[in-house]
Amino acid sequence: MTIENKKIIALVSDDFEDLELWYPVYRLRESGATVNLVGEEAEKQYTGKYGVPAVSDLSFKEINVEEYDGILVPGGWSPDKLRRYPEVLDFVRHFDQVKKPIGQICHAGWVLISAGILEGVNVTSTPGIKDDMTNAGAIWHNVPALTDGHIISSRRPPDLPEYMKHYIAAFESEKNK
Repeated sequence: MTIENKKIIALVSDDFEDLELWYPVYRLRESGATVNLVGEEAEKQYTGKYGVPAVSDLSFKEINVEEYDGILVPGGWSPDKLRRYPEVLDFVRHFDQVKKPIGQICHAGWVLISAGILEGVNVTSTPGIKDDMTNAGAIWHNVPALTDGHIISSRRPPDLPEYMKHYIAAFESEKNK
């Protein structure tokens, strides 16, 4: 399956879960998408939990979300930082309003919680934030990956292959609307 001509934001900040950023970025690029790493500052090196670097392409302030087809929020400890930026919450709310793919894995659910978009949504995450997800109104499931409309969620790194099947399929389903 290819998703050529799609542009996707991959959020980045320090302490991202290395595999939860890079595995999706590479899979999407292999499928033909353009993926921009977007952080607080442009051209800044951020470091993952296990030391893998990621250099942002653009800053939050440089992004026009209207130009993008989806967003990815990696896990690790970075979601706790990312959710403190009004721009990030605005990005997530935008994609929710226009029903374009929002991918979240592991602790990334914290960003969607802070954006206030999970009421009645079926999701999964790392079990460590299950209570946070359900307290935000989500319906939590202990499965590798789950799609509810345009929101695609996953638990943790071993579930990445299943997660990316769901995320890429969301663009195919979007084409058929």
